[in-house]
Amino acid sequence: MIKVGCCGFPTAMKMYFQLFNVVEVQKTFYRPPNIEVAKKWRENAPDNFEFTLKAWQVITHPPNSPTYRKARLDFKEGGFFKPVKEVFEAWEVTRDVAKVLNARVIVFQTPRSFKDCDENIKNMKEFFSTLERNFLFCFEPRGWKAEKIKEICRDLNLIHVVDPTIENQLYGDVSYFRLHGIDYKHAYSDEELLKIRRSCKENSYVMFNNLSMLNDALRFKNLLKLNL
Repeated sequence: MIKVGCCGFPTAMKMYFQLFNVVEVQKTFYRPPNIEVAKKWRENAPDNFEFTLKAWQVITHPPNSPTYRKARLDFKEGGFFKPVKEVFEAWEVTRDVAKVLNARVIVFQTPRSFKDCDENIKNMKEFFSTLERNFLFCFEPRGWKAEKIKEICRDLNLIHVVDPTIENQLYGDVSYFRLHGIDYKHAYSDEELLKIRRSCKENSYVMFNNLSMLNDALRFKNLLKLNL
């Protein structure tokens, strides 16, 4: 099954629920909502609607990241999957929101400064070895070598997240596409949407994350109806 949605709500929730059957929650990356807010989202959504979510940046991004300032976070330690209290507590917050939303998928996106070096790989292995595996974990690295991506995804059973118009997925039985384009203002052409369609596996998430995400996601849904 190919599920189509957006990273965040590009329109009112009520309208979005009528148009799509999945959304990737972005608030959990910046500053996770409290449990009562998450419960309200789940209650307001249709029963068959799926939430995926982006892991809290305290797990993946260091405290000097501009996204901390944007979220008004004040942490001295964190990020890069380091084996520190702040990271594991951030996981617990992410996990608890995921459970309330009945989310199956959690996306771990790392910044370009998170290199494929031995220390970072060691931290990832230690971090993921401690987690309960009743979620599908997706990993979106930036600037990693292909062999390192394959190795870490295979060893930790992670889905490699890509934009298939830019690079190929290197590991995973499921496809999880985050469609940024060449930049946030990128609007996908018909040819690019066809390429995305051809890249989909039997089970795929196609999540648009560009300025024209609403229009592009609707165009892609219409493309699927053509059965190409």
